Amino acid sequence: MGNETFSEGFDHRQKDRSPSAGTCPSLEAARDANRVWHGAVEILSNERIALQTYRLQFLCPPIARRITPGQFVMVRLPGSVDPLFGRALALYDLVRDQAGLAVGVQLVYRVVGRVTGILAQKAPGDRLEVWGPLGNGFPADPVPHLVMVAGGIGFTPFLALGQEALGRRQYGTPARSAPWAEKVSFCYGESTAAFLAPLDEFQQTGIEVHISTEDGSRGRQGLVTELIEPVVAQTGLPCRIVCCGPEPMMAATAQIARRLGLPCLVSLERPMACGLGVCFSCVVRVRDESGGWDYRRACAEGPIFDAHQIVWDTEESG
Repeated sequence: MGNETFSEGFDHRQKDRSPSAGTCPSLEAARDANRVWHGAVEILSNERIALQTYRLQFLCPPIARRITPGQFVMVRLPGSVDPLFGRALALYDLVRDQAGLAVGVQLVYRVVGRVTGILAQKAPGDRLEVWGPLGNGFPADPVPHLVMVAGGIGFTPFLALGQEALGRRQYGTPARSAPWAEKVSFCYGESTAAFLAPLDEFQQTGIEVHISTEDGSRGRQGLVTELIEPVVAQTGLPCRIVCCGPEPMMAATAQIARRLGLPCLVSLERPMACGLGVCFSCVVRVRDESGGWDYRRACAEGPIFDAHQIVWDTEESG
């Protein structure tokens, strides 16, 4: 696996730190409550699956064995200081060997800037610097009906989550319990059909897929949030909503969930420099017990948060 290290023991409970204006400390110095693997990995494949959208697979048993749906890894171009920082990418699925053991990680990304543009040019056999698994995952708490809501590239955490919920796959060490949902629905919106992920992968798992596109090129024309209430109402089962995508969409989903009296978890996307909670570049406002709010790090205390506790930019900060 090349040069590899484990970072030990950063205390996520520390709140007396302030955002740093400087660069992040080294990975070896960062201390995380869980050991974080860091090293060079070999790319197995890097293929285009939709417009400007790629699936990348790399070998890394130490991460693959431990990562759970909703967690992420940081990816950096090795031996380069331009760009200097890495990119946070959520688990899409695992690479498994013939015995079904997790040996690698699948990531899906969309080309939106310099890092992802260079990443799209990488070929099998090329090397990447990665560290992870990072952040908290979605809980595997039993629920009759899991409703997953995604906008754009926000679909990436939901193949693994849906597979686990329905008992098709298990993740983590020790393996998390599965199945934990009777039904899984996926509400997925894109601007146009050319951006849509490979939907057969979701459907073959047993996930019920509902599509919207803003231009009407596939599925229902309109916003993905317009799919939520009909999907929730179709079974009458108790629901939990999970959501990932553009923040205005997630804020709107949280409002719908609150009106329906449903729990809602969101996976927040924030620019991250270290992914370890050291640099405070990814803070988000979260309500506290006093009725005010405090900053939490999306990489350390998140990226999964209770949507009803987030102070969205569409709200007044109070």
